[in-house]
Amino acid sequence: MANILIVDDSPTEVYVLSNILKGAGYGVFTANDGESGVQAAREHKPDLILMDVVMPGLNGFQATRELSKDPATASIPVILVTTKDQETDKTWGMRQGAKGYVVKPVADAELIAKIRATLG
Repeated sequence: MANILIVDDSPTEVYVLSNILKGAGYGVFTANDGESGVQAAREHKPDLILMDVVMPGLNGFQATRELSKDPATASIPVILVTTKDQETDKTWGMRQGAKGYVVKPVADAELIAKIRATLG
């Protein structure tokens, strides 16, 4: 069973995403901002990270860039899960090291399909 880290400052989003993932058989742990998300990734080495973009402090783009440049976490795929739906946001997110991009509100099937494709 793959373990997935959810990094999002919205308790509602964390709840919704957690339920989707647990229902699909994934292990879940969470962080509520970019800084603690980076720390949790270094500490727990999840199989995949779902990263919000708009968060106080270290935003999702910055946290993704930090994770992708750190040899200890560079191999952990990040899927950005955000309300930012512009093509420029998606392009920028992928340039920061993200392996996928999903726009909120998330469709359960789309998210699970993206996770499965990313994990291989």
